[in-house]
Amino acid sequence: MPKGSGHLRRDEILKAAQRIFADVGYEGATVRRIAEQVGVSSTAIYLHFPDKQAMLLEIAIETLRPVLAEAKSMAADKSIDPRERVRRMMLAYMTTGHEHPRSYAMMIQDATREMAEAKGPAHEIMAEYHRNFRALINELHAQNRLKGRGPKVVSQLMWAGCHGVLALMQASPNLRWAPYQELRDGMIETLLTSLVD
Repeated sequence: MPKGSGHLRRDEILKAAQRIFADVGYEGATVRRIAEQVGVSSTAIYLHFPDKQAMLLEIAIETLRPVLAEAKSMAADKSIDPRERVRRMMLAYMTTGHEHPRSYAMMIQDATREMAEAKGPAHEIMAEYHRNFRALINELHAQNRLKGRGPKVVSQLMWAGCHGVLALMQASPNLRWAPYQELRDGMIETLLTSLVD
C-alpha cells in the first residue's frame, strides 16, 4: 500500500500500534514508527487518530470489551449462585489476558495510567468491570459467605491472584511453566476456596 494512501483501514493501524506498544512500551512508540510499520506516512495516521494515546485507548477498549460483556452477563444472572458467577468472571478475565498477551501486557503496563489520566471510554470500561465484580463480592458478603475478610480485600485479592499468573507467565515465558489451563483453574479455585464459602 503506497504511503499517504487515504484508504488505510483503522484496524491495520491499530494492529501495528499494538505490536509496537508491546515491543517498546507506550513511551518508546511514536506515530512515525507506527506509520513505518504499516507502510504509510505519518500524515495518513493522523487522518484516523489524533495521537498515539487515542490508539492506545482504542486497543484497550477492544481488549476489555468481551471481559466486560461477560461481567455484565454474570452479574445479572441471579439464577446462578454468586460464587459460580465470580468464578466465571475470573475465568473470562484470565482467558482474555492469555489469548491476547500483547494487548493485556500493554494495557496493564501503559494503558492503566493513560486511562486513569484520560477518564475516557477505556477507563470507564475497566471501572465498570470492577463494579460488576465487586457487586458479586458484595452479594456474597450479604450472604455471610466471605471467610473473615471484607469485600474490598476479597475483590482485590482475587484480581491480584488472577493478574499474577498472567503477568509472571508473560514476563518469563522461557520458564518451565505447567500447562496454563491448570495454573488458571488452580489459581481461581484456590482463591475461591480460601476466601468464599
